[in-house]
Amino acid sequence: MRAVKTVISTAGNLKRENPDMDEVNVLLICLRAIKDANVPKFLQDDLKLFNGIVSDLFPNIKEAPVDYGILEEAIRKSCIEAKLKDVDGFVTKCIQLYETTVVRHGLMLVGPTGSGKTKSYEVLAAAMTSLKGQPSASGGNYEAVRYFVLNPKSITMGQLYGEFNLLTHEWTDGIFSTLIRRGTVATDSNKKWYMFDGPVDALWIENMNTVLDDNKKLCLSSGEIIKMTEDLAVASPATVSRCGMVYLEPSVLGLDPFTECWLKNMPDIMQRFSQQLNSLFKRFLQVSNWFCSSLSM
Repeated sequence: MRAVKTVISTAGNLKRENPDMDEVNVLLICLRAIKDANVPKFLQDDLKLFNGIVSDLFPNIKEAPVDYGILEEAIRKSCIEAKLKDVDGFVTKCIQLYETTVVRHGLMLVGPTGSGKTKSYEVLAAAMTSLKGQPSASGGNYEAVRYFVLNPKSITMGQLYGEFNLLTHEWTDGIFSTLIRRGTVATDSNKKWYMFDGPVDALWIENMNTVLDDNKKLCLSSGEIIKMTEDLAVASPATVSRCGMVYLEPSVLGLDPFTECWLKNMPDIMQRFSQQLNSLFKRFLQVSNWFCSSLSM
C-alpha cells in the first residue's frame, strides 16, 4: 500500500505541475507505475486478482506495451550463451528485474529452489553489459554491470560490516564495507550489484536499513558513513518496505528446460543416449515429481 500511495501522490504532483496535461496520460503513467512496482512480487494466482482490481480502478484505460526489443533480444542471447533455455516466463522475470532496478536501488529476489533466482540476475547483467551505451526503454543508456556475490550467513557480522579489536581498539573493515568503499571511489560508470546470496537473517538485514533508505548511506559502528554514489519471514516491515521485490516461481520454468539443458551439456560419449533419456524424462519425471510433491504436503 505504501508503493501505491506513493505512485498516486506522484501522479497528483505531476498533474498539478502540468495542468494542461491530458488526464488520460496521467492515468496511464499512474497505471504503469503501479504495475511496475507490484506485478513482479505477485504469484500467478494473485496476478489474476490484481489485474481484476486494476481494471476496476482504471476502466477503459488501455496501456500501450513498452518496447523492450533490444533488451529482450539480449536476454535471450545471454541465455543461449550461458547454455540455458530462453523460456518466455524467465525472460519476462528478467525484464521485471530490470524494471525494478530502475526504480529501486535495493531489492530482493524471492522464490523456492529451482525458480531461477541466481540465473536471472546473471543473465540480466550479461545482457545489460552487451548493450552498454545503447538507449534503454526507461531513458538514458544501458550500462555494464559488475556483481559481487557473498553469503552473509557464512561469516560473522564483524567480518561482514567491520569491527573493533577489543584489545587494540583498531578498526578492521568487513567484506561488504570494503566492497562499498571501492565502489564509491571507482572512476568507471559500470553499475555495481552487491548480491547477498543466502537466507535472510534479522541481524544482517536490519543493518542494511540505512543503505536501503533513500539517503543510500552505510553507517558503520566506527562512526564512518559511506554514501553510495549511484542513483522475509525474519525481515521486519521496515526492511521489506524499503526493498523492491521480484518473486520467481518454479512453475514458470517447468521441468523441460532443466532436462533439455542437461541433455545438451552431456559428455560426447553420452550423446548417443540422449533420445532414450529424453523419452524417459517425459514419461516418468513429471509424474514422479508430482508424486513426491503430494507426499510432502
